[in-house]
Amino acid sequence: MKFEGSHILSVSQFDREAIEKVFTIANQMLPYAKRQKRTTVLDGAILGNLFFEPSTRTRVSFGSAFNLLGGDVRETTGMSNSALAKGESLYDTARVLSGYSDIIAMRHPVSGSVAEFAEGSRVPVLNGGDGANEHPTQALLDLYTIQKELTYHGGNIDGMHIAMIGDLKYGRTVHSLSKLLCLFKNIRFTLISPKELAMPTAIIAAIENAGHRYTITEQLEGYLDADICYQTRIQEERFPSQEEANQYRGKFRLNQSIYTKHFQSKTVIMHPLPRDSRAEANELDNDLNLNPNLAIFRQTDNGVLVRMALFALTLGVEGIVHKFDRDVHWHVKN
Repeated sequence: MKFEGSHILSVSQFDREAIEKVFTIANQMLPYAKRQKRTTVLDGAILGNLFFEPSTRTRVSFGSAFNLLGGDVRETTGMSNSALAKGESLYDTARVLSGYSDIIAMRHPVSGSVAEFAEGSRVPVLNGGDGANEHPTQALLDLYTIQKELTYHGGNIDGMHIAMIGDLKYGRTVHSLSKLLCLFKNIRFTLISPKELAMPTAIIAAIENAGHRYTITEQLEGYLDADICYQTRIQEERFPSQEEANQYRGKFRLNQSIYTKHFQSKTVIMHPLPRDSRAEANELDNDLNLNPNLAIFRQTDNGVLVRMALFALTLGVEGIVHKFDRDVHWHVKN
């Protein structure tokens, strides 16, 4: 895979070698993310952070990652705050804003929209999520987290068992992650959801074609040997109506008691966030917050590392980041 100057639009662009390259560079970004050192390798570069759909973690982590490499960030948030609300095409928007930026991160509510935008862009575009379609950088940070968590427990991705729980129909994070996992060997998938929110047939076909085993079920019981429990939120914004989404909210709650009953003691708990903490949903109970296997906040930290790596690779500076190191004067060192 050629990174420099390329758009990052889909997980289908990646093979295992490319994934390993991203993870190697992400590991090298840790001292900067921890504020032990700073780098100005992207001094003078501008990120256009275009988020036409609500976002907290993805938007802020893209911006933070770019800042940590020494670059500047210009943001546009919300459809109503852009010329798209006046009928401007994605192509025209891309032609204009790519003249103001050196790289663009974009989220849009319509599937395929980021790829359409990229056709008009004069600079690399990174997909921050396009409708129910894909979320490639989330999938990469999820996979990076899985690798780190399993390594800590003495395991690895090849041969693991992952239980994916919740809204598997509209949850783009599980779609992208499943596609990446198809590059590995002997994965066992347990897909737990209401039948109306089951994993799309195209993803099931990809899992089958990769030779992996899978179980489709509506029951949480019986999967004690899962290495990873990946919980998803009901994607209410993608349902035809709020009433329909409400039918499924709270179907698969996870708390410490349920975790102890249904999972092994080292099962890693993941969630792409935000977790729905409203009483009627309560996807991941607060009583899990002290569980050492709750990895959701390690996931968010890892997102900065992975996005730093993607920026460095796409802008071709991954080999010289250290040459622009500076001391950090304000941060208290541990």
